[in-house]
Amino acid sequence: MPRAPGQVDEHKSAAILQAASDLFVDKGAGASMTEIARRAGVSKQTLYNRFPTKIDIARALAAQRSDAITEPLKSGAAPEEVLAAIAETLISKICREGKGASLRGVALISPEAPELARAIYDAGPGESVRRIAAWLAEQDRLGLLSVPDPMSAAEMFAGMALGHGHLRSVLGLPHPDVDHAAARARETARRFIRAFAPT
Repeated sequence: MPRAPGQVDEHKSAAILQAASDLFVDKGAGASMTEIARRAGVSKQTLYNRFPTKIDIARALAAQRSDAITEPLKSGAAPEEVLAAIAETLISKICREGKGASLRGVALISPEAPELARAIYDAGPGESVRRIAAWLAEQDRLGLLSVPDPMSAAEMFAGMALGHGHLRSVLGLPHPDVDHAAARARETARRFIRAFAPT
């Protein structure tokens, strides 16, 4: 079925984002738009129509990850179940073997392209924390949790889930709990709920 005028081919957008992700791992900020278009199998015009700059691409990639991590917030499940699901996704996405390459890529490009690093953080981890904080504030309003500072609590929760996972991933080291992500996630959620239980 032909696309309507102005309709975006999502397969091409997905190919662009995958190509960019691979190239950012390999080359960091040095990956060119020409290389991204070539690897994605699209014209440069198609690339620029969808993503005018590398910052736009990086923002879209980070937003994809944030959407995946915070998807459980929409489930309507009990707070402990929601938090366990988020924690397990965090552990899986950050700590699995091979996932550290993209973290290393971001760390390496940040001095030479701080605006790119900022865009990645704001659209990815920063947005995830903001969404978790908003959800925690709602749990506080409903009386299900007692969270006087939702932003700090959201950051604390991510830290509890990951431990040194970020650092191990950047250094290419295995995470001791990655094969037991579900159990670690449940324990993280249980302890967090206990810490922020209504008084």
